[in-house]
Amino acid sequence: MTTLGAVLRPQLPPERLRDVARLADDVGLEELWLWEDCFREGGISAAAAALAWTERLRVGVGLLPVPLRNVALVAMEAATLDRMFQGRAVLGVGHGVQEWMGQVGARPESPLTLLREHLDALRALLRGERLTTRGRYVTLDDVALDWPPAAPVPVLAGATGPRTLRLAGEAADGTVLTASTTPAGVRRARRLIDEGRASACRSDPHRVVVYLLTATGPGAEARLKAEFASEGLGSVPDLGVAGEAGAVAEAVGRLVEAGADAVILQPTGDEPDPEGFVRFAAEEVRALVP
Repeated sequence: MTTLGAVLRPQLPPERLRDVARLADDVGLEELWLWEDCFREGGISAAAAALAWTERLRVGVGLLPVPLRNVALVAMEAATLDRMFQGRAVLGVGHGVQEWMGQVGARPESPLTLLREHLDALRALLRGERLTTRGRYVTLDDVALDWPPAAPVPVLAGATGPRTLRLAGEAADGTVLTASTTPAGVRRARRLIDEGRASACRSDPHRVVVYLLTATGPGAEARLKAEFASEGLGSVPDLGVAGEAGAVAEAVGRLVEAGADAVILQPTGDEPDPEGFVRFAAEEVRALVP
């Protein structure tokens, strides 16, 4: 079955999270995804709160920018969430927006090298290994978690470019694709991910998560077009969907057919009713997505 979720955009103030998370849990939404966008909510703190307020909801963090975070700290946070909430936390890491990384003095010369070193170290620590490594960016000396996860914790990587997509296949357990990814883009991403997996001789599952910019209700088409236009994507065909549940379910199906395992409905930044959007995803769209 295709996993269907929704994004709670960080344009909302943090105090809105509790009501949205509790509603998502009550109506049976499978996954609620949060973003660590600079300079808004913290990803781990928000995820921990959402998990504590809910019983069954899976909470994704997409993404933690690796230039901002020491890998040992990420491993500690991930293991703590996993042990407290029995695997309901979904962790994604990525390059981060380079302009933002520059603003805080954390922009690396080689984002790809940093992400590779971070992924390798993070996955090793979460497997319970004791690690000593001295890379260009990641240095650990005899580090191991006192409280590693009881079971393997998948680590997802955000990726757009060819090299990062190959790296995700090689060094991550899944990939997160942005809402600027068309169905053709998902197929291309799958091919590149599989190239990376083949180079690393990996045959384990690799989950592909895709955001789908979605608008429904009054003014949906205009809101969708305005958001893509603001991002310079107004002329790209097959991006996003506006309309009722049937139209959204068809758009989800096209992404799944192209290779997505999970589709996360991303409201526009000016979505007037976040709680209604979550209910729409969980009750109306879910019923039409196999």
